[in-house]
Amino acid sequence: MMRHNLLSNVLDATGVGLALLIGNPLSRSFTGCTAGGGLPPGLVGPPARLVGVLTRMTAALLVALISTAGTSYAQQDDGFGDLKPGDKAFAWTQLQGVDDRTHSLADLADQDVVVLCFTSNSCPYSVDYEDRMMALQKSCLDAGQKVVLVAINSNSVKADELDAMKARATEKGFNFAYLKDESQAVAKAYGALYTPEFFVLNKDRTIVFRGAMDDQTDAAKVTTNYVELAIHAALTGKMPSTTEVPARGCAVRYKRVRR
Repeated sequence: MMRHNLLSNVLDATGVGLALLIGNPLSRSFTGCTAGGGLPPGLVGPPARLVGVLTRMTAALLVALISTAGTSYAQQDDGFGDLKPGDKAFAWTQLQGVDDRTHSLADLADQDVVVLCFTSNSCPYSVDYEDRMMALQKSCLDAGQKVVLVAINSNSVKADELDAMKARATEKGFNFAYLKDESQAVAKAYGALYTPEFFVLNKDRTIVFRGAMDDQTDAAKVTTNYVELAIHAALTGKMPSTTEVPARGCAVRYKRVRR
């Protein structure tokens, strides 16, 4: 919707500019074109100098459109970021967990790597990844690595309320923290768009990877686990060879903002 409005504004502004230039009596410095093309006989057009101004104005407007065309409606909302590999992670604070405790990123200062996953109860893709997330946390613990996975639910629907999260965590036996981002401030700060969507943070809490956990939604067909590769790279103080891949899943259910 926001992109549609932006396009409309660009086209409207271009049209208004053209109308002003053609319709401005001061710009009527030559007679109309012949039947070979252009303006019909008797209708006058703008001089070449003003045509050049309009052309440059249109080009500038189109550049602005192109530079923002990839921005989603949610990203236009107040407080919405777009953190990428190489950026410092946003430090969440005092998020309520299914364990009835509050959690902050600062609580994990002794961990070498933090794997953050925006997830939900209501998205079937997120549900499909729960076993993979539990297996990842277990493998890191078994290897003696200081790597912790944190799941955050920012959805604003009933199925993703804290009580429902507690029931899901108990049913599955989650071995990782499952936190509620009630205000959605954390998801907005990261620019999370999908569930599940993963961010891998190194010891300095710089993001080294963002996107899907692996290359296949079907666990049996996975050939590359991007999150595991990012963890290994972060533990050795490096950036992974792949730092960002598109996330696959359901759109984060942001609260509708009325203007």
